[in-house]
Amino acid sequence: MRITMIGTGYVGLVSGTCFSDFGHEVICVDKDATKIARLEAGIMPIYEPGLDALVESNVRAGRLSFTTDLAPAVAAADVVFIAVGTPSRRGDGHADLSYVFAATREIAAAISGPTVVVTKSTVPVGTGDEVERIIREVAPNARAWAVSNPEFLREGAAIEDFKRPDRIVVGTDDEIARAMMGEVYRPLSLSQAPLLFTGRRTSELIKYAANAFLATKIGFINEMADLCEMVGADVKDVSRGIGLDNRIGSKFLHAGPGYGGSCFPKDTLALLKTAEDFQSPVRIVEAVVQANDARKRAMGRKVIKAMGGDARGATITLLGLTFKPNTDDMRDAPSLAIVQALQDAGAHVRAYDPEGMDQARALLPDVEFAADPYAAAEGADALVIATEWDAFRALDLQRIAMLLARPLLVDLRNIYPAAEVERAGLAYHGVGRPQHEPAAEVEMVPMLRGAA
Repeated sequence: MRITMIGTGYVGLVSGTCFSDFGHEVICVDKDATKIARLEAGIMPIYEPGLDALVESNVRAGRLSFTTDLAPAVAAADVVFIAVGTPSRRGDGHADLSYVFAATREIAAAISGPTVVVTKSTVPVGTGDEVERIIREVAPNARAWAVSNPEFLREGAAIEDFKRPDRIVVGTDDEIARAMMGEVYRPLSLSQAPLLFTGRRTSELIKYAANAFLATKIGFINEMADLCEMVGADVKDVSRGIGLDNRIGSKFLHAGPGYGGSCFPKDTLALLKTAEDFQSPVRIVEAVVQANDARKRAMGRKVIKAMGGDARGATITLLGLTFKPNTDDMRDAPSLAIVQALQDAGAHVRAYDPEGMDQARALLPDVEFAADPYAAAEGADALVIATEWDAFRALDLQRIAMLLARPLLVDLRNIYPAAEVERAGLAYHGVGRPQHEPAAEVEMVPMLRGAA
């Protein structure tokens, strides 16, 4: 099929590229001429593992192209996807739909034949109704159908998620649109991915409900972690113990500094505003949002407490800045609040992240950036793991202990066994775990390479 993707951000670029890899002819459209020129040169605007190679192979095969010219791309399409940003609107927290509606008007003016117009962007309930109204207003004679098709991509694993999805949700009551969307996703039939057809409003709500539920799991286990610290329990064992119940499941039960990124913060807030508009409050989600906001800064206080309650004049190293590994996304990253809390306490912050430092420099102008984890640790009074990058999972802890001015590791992602850290001569502070101090007299025996 001929597909046009409006927007080359995270969702649009990944989705368009994967559709082309299925064999569809895809044109990705963006108003940013510089971004399009860079894409044509093979330079990705985002970091996503494997995306650059997938783009290159499909461009070379002639199935994927990029343009700033929307009208001819839409006129030639069977299906047009809207994948533009829907950030939180300044002032009230509602999703800003101005980009969606502006794109809809341009699409409607360019339609030349039967066309399905699909909202891929995350939008509140009822947005599809307005998209349809705009199409009818701008092009009253067009054979066009407004459809909802929310994305469920995890940053860092988006290609795998697109090609092997848990489910595909399509919101439409029209049989023609349903048949065309079935053809779009037909290549996934071999993997037997469930294709769930619903009403358009139901489809829109599924996306928000899913993200809110996952955010709630994160919020729940983080509060259990706080309780574990008070009663002397280990949240990792609690998480495993409840996660083995298949009614609960183990995913999103990892205690840490709170959720961030491009989806959970804005989507939970948008859901609250939608619920408020319809006078149907969602109190659980309200509590999750409040608890998560408070938790990020609380992690800064946790680091200060681990240092004895005073961080003034100290140098504190953060390993990891992005909100999760395998992305360069700094949006609402917990590290932002942690850094602010440490700086407010008078500390100097030094940081290293494998992919996020370019974006972080604009957001954290007073942070010192290092070339690698060991350079970041040198002379610091504490080392804090804020993002669970694979590159941080097998650090030479004895080397870290020698580089630090004070032997203190604050593991906000619980990626190290406390005993292993203790053997290296470091005091260990995890999240929701019993506190460990370095043994008084420990023979520094080098760890065998490859040992668990």
